Amino acid sequence: MRNKKSFFTLLLITLLLSVTSCTSYKNVPYLQNSADFNKIEQQNNMFDARVQPKDLLTINVVSPSDPNASLPYNLTVGSTYETRYLTSSQTSLQTYMVDNEGCINFPIVGKINIAGKTKTEIEKIIFDKIEGAFIDKPVVTVRFHNFKISVLGEVNAPGTFSIPNEKVSIFEALALARDMTIYGRRDNVKLIRENADGKKEIHELNLNDVAILSSPHYYLQQNDVLYVTPNKAKSKNSDIGNSTSLWFSATSILISLTSLLYNILR
Repeated sequence: MRNKKSFFTLLLITLLLSVTSCTSYKNVPYLQNSADFNKIEQQNNMFDARVQPKDLLTINVVSPSDPNASLPYNLTVGSTYETRYLTSSQTSLQTYMVDNEGCINFPIVGKINIAGKTKTEIEKIIFDKIEGAFIDKPVVTVRFHNFKISVLGEVNAPGTFSIPNEKVSIFEALALARDMTIYGRRDNVKLIRENADGKKEIHELNLNDVAILSSPHYYLQQNDVLYVTPNKAKSKNSDIGNSTSLWFSATSILISLTSLLYNILR
């Protein structure tokens, strides 16, 4: 009889630990329903960042046959186009800040509204305005100077990151922050975004769901902030060391359960 009680007690403890483990694990993996991804209708549009007020841009104009023709359009840091032009040995281009109306003041051309435009669209706008000043077709290159994102909360290395290629997905952003901790909620990641009107938006994202790959928020915009919220376990144990709390809780449960079963079955 004693052996049966011991076996029954051990079985209940094993089942309890198994259920606890499964409950915790099911919230950890990303993209859990990945088998359904091919059933989701996907868009073929490639991501391209759009300009917003307060963005910083660098704009470079090159004339293939006559380099001097492009000098008035390329300013160095601290210069004005009436007084100082970019030479071939100077590489520090002046940045253009987009004002609250979505405009920049470009040399020779004047004020240009570029709010909501992509780099390619801005390059075409400037090309159309300056083409007549060149013998051949000039090459216009636009780059974001301040494309950065921030990752906060339950990640291993929170911080602000500059993105040189101006394209970053949610998972790439988490990789830059060395991924979530085990206490981060994969099903409730908050994306804080400021739109072109200066209004803040908060979007709650579920990274457990493969549908995130087709979400309009999958690729981040400049100045986006990702906040990984902590789970209940982290909130309850915020005043105790993580490892100590985990072992203490597990030990307490086992002792309490064993004592309860012993009193019931004896």
